Amino acid sequence: MPAFAANAVIWGSSFIFIKIGVRELHPTWVAAGRIVIGALTLLALLLIAGQRLPGDRRLWGHMLLPGVVGVALPFTLFAYGEERVDSLVAGIWNATTALWVLPFAVLVYRTEKFTARSAGGLLIGFAGVLIVLGFWHDTGASSLTGQLMCGAAAACYGVSIPYLKRFVTGRDFGGVRPSGVSLAFAQTTVAALASVLAALLVSGMPPAVTDLSWPVIGSVIALGVFGSGIAFALNMRVIAAAGASMAAFVTYLVPVVATLLGILVLGESMHWNQPVGALIVLLGVAVAQGALSRRRPT
Repeated sequence: MPAFAANAVIWGSSFIFIKIGVRELHPTWVAAGRIVIGALTLLALLLIAGQRLPGDRRLWGHMLLPGVVGVALPFTLFAYGEERVDSLVAGIWNATTALWVLPFAVLVYRTEKFTARSAGGLLIGFAGVLIVLGFWHDTGASSLTGQLMCGAAAACYGVSIPYLKRFVTGRDFGGVRPSGVSLAFAQTTVAALASVLAALLVSGMPPAVTDLSWPVIGSVIALGVFGSGIAFALNMRVIAAAGASMAAFVTYLVPVVATLLGILVLGESMHWNQPVGALIVLLGVAVAQGALSRRRPT
């Protein structure tokens, strides 16, 4: 469906915009800028659709962890990571998100069951992670640090996604079940407050807009409006129309888009272990999710 394809392109292209943004902006302000713009975009979508703003205190309390750990922290880590590695490498690391989700869902939140299939998928996936890292040769301290930051960002999603499923998704708050866009707005609003505070503490005031180049300004705006705003709304539409399982398959396309754009737009180079490792990671995700099984996964 068009919304599914659009999300793959939006999220896949986010990594080149981050790479452009950190050329002139501190990573914390790249993250804070996109999140603030994303929250404003979601607010506009809520008002245009005539939907209610989230007002229940319990809902806002439950959004503290997803907002900070699921948005502010990973967006900042990816920005820091892309100071040290290519955008296509960051896109590949994003594909490991599903590998992190399963252990937290099973061991911490108890929203999933651990099976032999999922264990096999995790082993395959983390073997792919080692290949992406290129563990057999010295990649340099800066490159290794950047890759670990991107891996940590994906792990943050692994903490946040099952938390949302366990405590927020499908629940009523104040007698009302909030819409997906409303939940996304609450999450990004909490993230915006956290990220702006962190940016001020870590790097001080941001530079004046007039001191930035147009590519950097445009990249942050694109990250906010599309990557942190419209894509959230489109993802909710895919879930409503085709189900969460179909929406999850965007994971397979994001690294493909990120790799192609990194090479074609930024002229980045790719080593053989990166696509091979990425394919093994995606194979592990497919096995863990039961995507290769003849029976439809639950």
